[in-house]
Amino acid sequence: MSTRTYEPTPARRVAFLGLGVMGYPMAGHLARAGHHVTVYNRTTTKSIAWCAEYTTATGQNGTVNHATTPRQAAADAELVFCCVGNDDDLRSVVLGDDGAFAGMASGAVFVDHTTASANVARELHAQAKSRGLNLVDAPVSGGQAGAQNGALTVMCGGDQAAFDAAQPVAMAFSKAFTYLGDSGSGQLAKMVNQICIAGLVQGLAEAIAFGQKAGLDMNLVLDVIGKGAAQSWQMDNRGKTMVADKFDFGFAVDWMRKDLGLVLDEAKRNGARLPATALIDQFYGDVQHMGGQRWDTSSLIKRLK
Repeated sequence: MSTRTYEPTPARRVAFLGLGVMGYPMAGHLARAGHHVTVYNRTTTKSIAWCAEYTTATGQNGTVNHATTPRQAAADAELVFCCVGNDDDLRSVVLGDDGAFAGMASGAVFVDHTTASANVARELHAQAKSRGLNLVDAPVSGGQAGAQNGALTVMCGGDQAAFDAAQPVAMAFSKAFTYLGDSGSGQLAKMVNQICIAGLVQGLAEAIAFGQKAGLDMNLVLDVIGKGAAQSWQMDNRGKTMVADKFDFGFAVDWMRKDLGLVLDEAKRNGARLPATALIDQFYGDVQHMGGQRWDTSSLIKRLK
């Protein structure tokens, strides 16, 4: 049960497409905030289960429903939120006769929380504009815990007016929902985020492995250095679990490799030099070969032991 309190906003007609580990609780926060929420998921039983869970959890005036196609879910929605796996998944729920764009009313806003390429964000933004619709690329950071706690950081690109329409509603599951510029800017910012995370996790993995080889009490060492310049979110939240050889938290290696693939493709396009990121991507490939596809990203330390 969420203990989140919600700022009062007028009840809006919204849809949410994709009820994975992120989308399921994100849509739930919209329902708890009192909005009229229609959900779509490729596996219909999950949509039915979501409705059963949130029917009694809605705000004073909210309602929940489920649809069998993205088009049906998006019909009459003022805002359509989406969180799916990759570029192809995104196109599959947006385009075509059963896609969301086919059901959205003129002026409605599509808010895409998928971590996808900047190219697909620009492509779908142009498609939306040609139909009299709006699209905001809005990838998130904060992982499964952030989604469950309604504390995601959201990086947004697109038109300012579309962002302004979405922001008050999206704060139901966000601690920050920030406009960064034209279409694709949100996805590019998420790439920056993933570059930072990959480097931090690799540095933390090497430090812990080194300390263990040196015979140090690494839990004590982390307590000490976590009060100084080495402190980071990764150290605070993953350092001791890495020491304990536990890797069943949040964001999976497979997902990080997908994201780093997007980063490296974009770097080829824009000429950025990312030698450390390219190397750490290969290290995550090693973890996959070890059977760690679903381990948390902090499992980089496994290849050092």
